[in-house]
Amino acid sequence: MEPSKSPTPADSASPQSGSLPKGLMMLELMSGEGEPMGVTALARHMEMPKSGVHRLLQVLRAAGWVRQTAAGEYECTLKLWELGQRVANRVDLRSAAAPAMRELAAQTRETILLSIMDGIEVLYLDVIDSPQPVRAHTKPGDRVPAFCMATGKAMLAYASSALIDRIMENLQIFTSMTITTRDQLDKELEQVRRKGVAYNRGEWGGGVRGIAAPIFDAHGACIAAISVGAPGERMTEAVRRSVAPLVIDAARNISRELGHTPAS
Repeated sequence: MEPSKSPTPADSASPQSGSLPKGLMMLELMSGEGEPMGVTALARHMEMPKSGVHRLLQVLRAAGWVRQTAAGEYECTLKLWELGQRVANRVDLRSAAAPAMRELAAQTRETILLSIMDGIEVLYLDVIDSPQPVRAHTKPGDRVPAFCMATGKAMLAYASSALIDRIMENLQIFTSMTITTRDQLDKELEQVRRKGVAYNRGEWGGGVRGIAAPIFDAHGACIAAISVGAPGERMTEAVRRSVAPLVIDAARNISRELGHTPAS
């Protein structure tokens, strides 16, 4: 009789081999949606029983790939993005934005911020600090509510109505300038789409002002925003008028680096 063979790592993994493709398929499906998905919707798209979808979600959630919203639906975390950043061999957003950020910093001598959306928040990817002693203090990795920031409004102008609904459900008042109604927000976002620029008039912190413009990728999707942030006493109306075209140009240059071709 031959001695029993010890299980190999491949043998040990075989019971889970059927779950791996399904888990990857689920991540791909969720990452392509503009809003969180519930178990029922996932089960329908993947043609799986809801019990199986729920088990996969719990595995992915425990590993940090997805998270559950307050409404009980699921969305991808930034872990997918973080992994892609480490392995991607193409031009990444920060590299594409760096020259425009440096030029904008030299032109304005104010704080320059590169941001993306993460859920209903703005996540700062890169920051060039103002050389001036009094400045907006922000660092990469900081998060702020999207609806009251210039960068957030620049991106929300091209977001789904479902995301705007979530914003309104989580709305908080931070200053006397904070947007408090859907009508106010809709008017602000329409202005962004018409003029190509968004403003923070002291809606998050009373002393900070911001001017931002959206950044588009090769597919025409708004994926980020660039902004100039400054104390309110320096961001006068005259300064806003002179800086806004510079921010728009910077965003266009970054979009061009990412392969975006504006519609004629």
